[in-house]
Amino acid sequence: MSSDNELKQAVLAELAWEPSVTAAHIGVTANNGVVTLSGHVKTFMEKHAAERAASRVKGVKAVAEEIEVQLPFEIKRGDEAVAAAAIERLSWDVVVPRDSVKVKVQSGWITLTGEVEWHFQKEAAEEDVRKLYGVVGVSNEVTIKPKVNASNISDAIGRATKRLWGFEEPNRVVVTADGGKVRLTGTVHSWHDREVAESTAWAAPGATAVENDIAII
Repeated sequence: MSSDNELKQAVLAELAWEPSVTAAHIGVTANNGVVTLSGHVKTFMEKHAAERAASRVKGVKAVAEEIEVQLPFEIKRGDEAVAAAAIERLSWDVVVPRDSVKVKVQSGWITLTGEVEWHFQKEAAEEDVRKLYGVVGVSNEVTIKPKVNASNISDAIGRATKRLWGFEEPNRVVVTADGGKVRLTGTVHSWHDREVAESTAWAAPGATAVENDIAII
């Protein structure tokens, strides 16, 4: 297992490799696999890209993100303009059901509310507004409608994860469900596998919430 200093250097190298991130403005610390990012970036999209870059480094178990978005004067926008742009962008996205997501903007921070049928629609709405000028943060409070077949969700997710990973380690991820609320436990070997398990859970019909407690070993 990498030492904290080795992990820190690996994350710094990955940030420097990521073309959408200005790595010189980001600080990194590591403690037992938990990486903390600090510093400042020019856009919320860059902040998100930095977090994603850090999370894909082998040995990273969690990312604490403390980066501040400092918008340059030329890309600052008033809240009304940001809200109008967000509403228009959502209206053009065929993935997001029309009029299902509401937008509130305060000091550049967007809050999304409303209700959709699938998690990928909730994610698409956040992706739409994350890239807009003037955005400093996004709170995604969109909820997912529960479905009637939620009682079978645990078995469905178990079958899906076995299709992805095979049967050599069939019990490494444990799935439990209470209605549409899913909890994942067990162990995997990488952050990527942990994310695959979570995205698989979200793809199951009836999943309204996913608690990912899978450990990385």
